[in-house]
Amino acid sequence: MDCFLASTFLLVLQTYAAPPEVVQAGFNMDLIDLDLGLPANVSAEVTASPPPGTSKRAPHSIIIGVRKGGTRALLEMLDIHPEVAAAATEVHFFDWDENYAKGFEWYRELMPYSYPHQITVEKTPGYFTSALAPERICAMNSSIKLLLILRDPAERVISDYTQVYFNRLENHKPVQAIENLLVRNGALNIRYKAIQRSLYDVHIRNWLRHFPLEQIHIVDGDALIRDPLPELQKVERFLNLPPRIVPTNFYFNQTKGFYCIRSDGRERCLHESKGRPHPAVNSTVLQQLRSFLQEHNRTFFRLVKRTFDWQ
Repeated sequence: MDCFLASTFLLVLQTYAAPPEVVQAGFNMDLIDLDLGLPANVSAEVTASPPPGTSKRAPHSIIIGVRKGGTRALLEMLDIHPEVAAAATEVHFFDWDENYAKGFEWYRELMPYSYPHQITVEKTPGYFTSALAPERICAMNSSIKLLLILRDPAERVISDYTQVYFNRLENHKPVQAIENLLVRNGALNIRYKAIQRSLYDVHIRNWLRHFPLEQIHIVDGDALIRDPLPELQKVERFLNLPPRIVPTNFYFNQTKGFYCIRSDGRERCLHESKGRPHPAVNSTVLQQLRSFLQEHNRTFFRLVKRTFDWQ
């Protein structure tokens, strides 16, 4: 089944509602999704009632990555918009086989309740580097709009290392200096997963096999950190959302060193695990990394028909 046919088949399953005569005939209603915002096998009496007029729907847009590119910041900032309903957690439906095997209804039940005028947005950074995610997402909805936030790939490698470093410390596991991971036997260790994730050209080729470039909006993660509003306004236009995100939604936190969010009378910053200071990297090793990534960056620029200010 090709992507378009698979997508159409899923759409039929999502929108089918049983007519009264089917109910009266005694069909097994556990097998039919009435799209009431509840699992088909859970009654309204034993589940907290959803807000009137809402339902759980498949995402209209997915933030597909990249890991350590600023996906959480993008989702939190986009969630300011009154017409966006953001999924609370990373679902890993399309990149983890064990989750994908649970089926589409399992996935949809993890989405937030939303009103008809809202769009649902999910983010899982692992999708971008997954070999299977593009085809699987296309099978769900071949016209879905995808958001990809990227930053300088060398800085992303260091940020990736930093996250793993602190996670290992917190779990009392041994850690290594970043140079020991970046270099093996005097040469750059291109098998290091953090480097592999920064080969943007390799991964975008896989997505372009299934989606036209016009359906993939690339957010400049470095620009989002410096000045969030222009990048978010571009996302609003891409998603056909009315402009609702304004300068007063952001304020610069001098202590944290990045922008925080102000909306609905509340102020909030990203979790303390975000924006951790990076380790100093040996200049020779860092130059090796940047030199290796340069050709991949140039190929990526050609594929997406735009350039970025990466070193």
